[in-house]
Amino acid sequence: MFEQIHSSWQNVLVSEFDKPYFQELNSFVDKEYATATCHPNYNLIFSAFDYCKFDDLKVVIIGQDPYHGLNQANGLCFSVNDEISFPPSLQNIFKEIQYDLNIPIPKSGNLIRWANQGILLLNATLTVRNGVAGSHQKKGWETFTDEVIKIISDKKENVVFLLWGGFAKKKGLKIDRKKHYVLETGHPSPLSANRGLWFGNNHFSKTNTYLKSIDKKEIAW
Repeated sequence: MFEQIHSSWQNVLVSEFDKPYFQELNSFVDKEYATATCHPNYNLIFSAFDYCKFDDLKVVIIGQDPYHGLNQANGLCFSVNDEISFPPSLQNIFKEIQYDLNIPIPKSGNLIRWANQGILLLNATLTVRNGVAGSHQKKGWETFTDEVIKIISDKKENVVFLLWGGFAKKKGLKIDRKKHYVLETGHPSPLSANRGLWFGNNHFSKTNTYLKSIDKKEIAW
């Protein structure tokens, strides 16, 4: 899988791909994709890194698993392919952007447009078996993505980390908060949002205010 990831990330992650846990993960993923339907498509597993180069990174959003329905996942957390109906969490993300920045809800839930602006849309687990949520958890992906977060924290400065929900907050324990801007809130899922833990967080305007303060281009959400 190493050859799939963009060269800007290969340079900072090269040692990770040689570790025994990743070799085992690689074998597991190859077997799963050979014997079952998995998501996203094999060539899209590292899309989050391909669309957001390491040098361009400004914002990190952490998700959990890829969507496990057919034709939904495209390798970016919370994102779906064009012409796919918005899952509930993505719908709530767009509603919050509308409330926060008065931006109309878009027609497409494909967030490549965000990734191209320097947002790493990172799932904790990068693959899943069709129809079986969490099926590729605890196989090594979490170790890999923990290391990605740590490397970003160590090697970059002034990155905005958006941590939504308890799972993302735990992943965020590796972030040096003296060097980076961390925003936390509830998960955008209906369960959390309907309890008042999502709407009104203003993370999108706060992100842009911070980026502007450090002379970086704001995100066109």
